[in-house]
Amino acid sequence: MLKGIFDLYHADLTAIGGAVISSVVPSVTHAASASVELLTGKPPMMMSPGLKTGLNIKSDIHTQMGGDIVACSVAAIDKYPSPIIVIDMGTAITMSFLRGNVYEGCVIMPGVRVALEALSERAAALPHISITPPPSIFGHNTVDAMRAGVLYGNASMVDGMIGRLEEEAGISSAAVVATGGNAPDVLKYCKRDILYDADLLMNGLYLIYRKNTEGKGGRKI
Repeated sequence: MLKGIFDLYHADLTAIGGAVISSVVPSVTHAASASVELLTGKPPMMMSPGLKTGLNIKSDIHTQMGGDIVACSVAAIDKYPSPIIVIDMGTAITMSFLRGNVYEGCVIMPGVRVALEALSERAAALPHISITPPPSIFGHNTVDAMRAGVLYGNASMVDGMIGRLEEEAGISSAAVVATGGNAPDVLKYCKRDILYDADLLMNGLYLIYRKNTEGKGGRKI
């Protein structure tokens, strides 16, 4: 699959100087790492504890910190004014509060699709549906009611959690930025001003790679 992507864009595999991988699924991690090394002849850098990130992480157990959360935070600090709330809407919804280079902490909630699938599986009368905008917040049939609930409900949750994080921190955020595949579906229903940055994770991985290779004979990716 990776070779097919490179061939599609006429990219030169021999020109790759290095790679960095962030994964929280062990089987995928091994497959991706082995594939990159096979194609490029170079072992990839893995997002793991011990890498230089520039973050001061307030965490009881640093090894539990997801590499994707770290990478998104590094990119946000580099690009946006502080304090920052970073929202990643994928399998889970994570919301992190950053003050300068200090990672104050985060909240983790079920992702949009995870919650919707659980609702359909646990309630026999509720169907499996796609995430598409409902005609109105007032659902006049089961499917529209579920769509209104998942989109308006998650938007309200995000709005509410932003306020709670700011209240707990004792300061308003200078920027709220969201990323992740489900973010565009939800952000249009949020009342808070939230920036969407589709490449936040990739930019963070690049910055971390640079921090850990520059001055050591490493080449840019």
